[in-house]
Amino acid sequence: MLRPSSPEELASALADAAGRKQTIALFGNNSKRLMAGPVMPADVEISTAGLDRLLQYEPRDLTISVEAGMRYVALRELLANNNQMIPLDPPFAEECTIGGVVAANCSGPRRRLYGTARDMVIGMKFATLEGRLIDTGGMVVKNVAGLDMGKVMIGSFGTLAAIAVVNFKLSPIPPVSRTFAREFADLESAMAARDSVLKSVLQPASLDLLKTERGYRLVMQVGGNQAVVDRYTREFAGAEVFEGESEDRLWSEIREFVPAFLRANADGAVVRVRCALSEVGAVMAAMSGPALARAGSGVCYGLVRAGETACSTLPHCSKVVEFGPQEMRESAELWPEPGSDFAMMKKVKEMFDPQSLLNRRRLYGRI
Repeated sequence: MLRPSSPEELASALADAAGRKQTIALFGNNSKRLMAGPVMPADVEISTAGLDRLLQYEPRDLTISVEAGMRYVALRELLANNNQMIPLDPPFAEECTIGGVVAANCSGPRRRLYGTARDMVIGMKFATLEGRLIDTGGMVVKNVAGLDMGKVMIGSFGTLAAIAVVNFKLSPIPPVSRTFAREFADLESAMAARDSVLKSVLQPASLDLLKTERGYRLVMQVGGNQAVVDRYTREFAGAEVFEGESEDRLWSEIREFVPAFLRANADGAVVRVRCALSEVGAVMAAMSGPALARAGSGVCYGLVRAGETACSTLPHCSKVVEFGPQEMRESAELWPEPGSDFAMMKKVKEMFDPQSLLNRRRLYGRI
C-alpha cells in the first residue's frame, strides 16, 4: 500500500500504476469500506490519509483549504476555536477523512439548512491517472467562472481521480442551539407534527424522524440568537428539550445511527431512498425494521438484513443499497434505477479512466 505525503507524490503514484496498467484501490482512512459498491482486489492500494495538512485558513473570509487526508474531527475542532463550522455531519465522524467525506458525498442531519458538500466546496485539487494535478474553483465563495470539474468528483467514490485538496466555505456556529424531541406511537401523528413544522415560519437546521421498536421519534434542532430559540421553545411547548452536552450526545447518536447498526450486525445492510417531502411517510411505512428519515430533506435510511435488501418493495423513488457486507455487494443489485444521466456518467468515467483501473465498481457496482 502506498501512502503519499503530498499531492505531487499522489499524482506520481497514480501515473506510475496507470502506466503499468495496474488496477488501483484508492481510499482515505477506509472508514467507508462497507459503503457503495464492493472493494475489488487491486494491484496497488493508495491511501490519501498521509495528506493531512492545513494549507490556508481565512477566518474573516469564511474559507479554508485542507488536504484530503485530514480527519473530519480534527478540522471540526480547529474551526470550533473560531466559532466556525463545516456542517456536513458525516457518519463515521471519528474515523473519516475530508477526502472520503467529499468523495462519498456524505451529509447528515443539518443537510436541511446547510445543504451537502456541493453547497460547501468552493475549490479542489485532484490528481489524474495521467499524473496531472488539476486545480478547479478557488478560495472565493462566489466563484462562478467556467466549468467546475471539482463538482464531478463529489460523490464519485474515487472512480475518476484522487482528491488531494479541498477548499470550503464556512458557516458561523449559531450563538444558541437547542433541540426538541417528541415521541409518537404511530407514523401518522409523527408526520402530522413534521408537517406543522414545515409549514411554520420558523425553519430548523435539522428535522429527523426515527423509527424504533417503541414507535417514532421526531427530533428538531434549532439555532440562532436567544430570542429566536426562545420562540421555538414557546412554539413547541411540551417537547423534551436538549441543550449543551446532552444535545451533542443526542445528535452524535443520530449521526452514528447507521454505523452503530452495522457494527452490531455483521450481515446488516442499509437502503437509502431519496424522495419528495410528501413521500417520506410512505417510504417510512414501507421500512420493515429500524429507519431514519431526514424528514425535512426527503432522504430516508432503512436498516435491514443483507437478505432483505430488495429495493423493489419500496415506493418508486431514487434508491440504492448504500451499505452492506462485501459478499452481498459483489452480487446484489445496489442501484436498480440509475437514471437518465447514467450514460453521461459512463462517458465521464471513460474520459478520466479509459482502462477502468481506478476503484472498479465502487460507484454502487455500476462504475
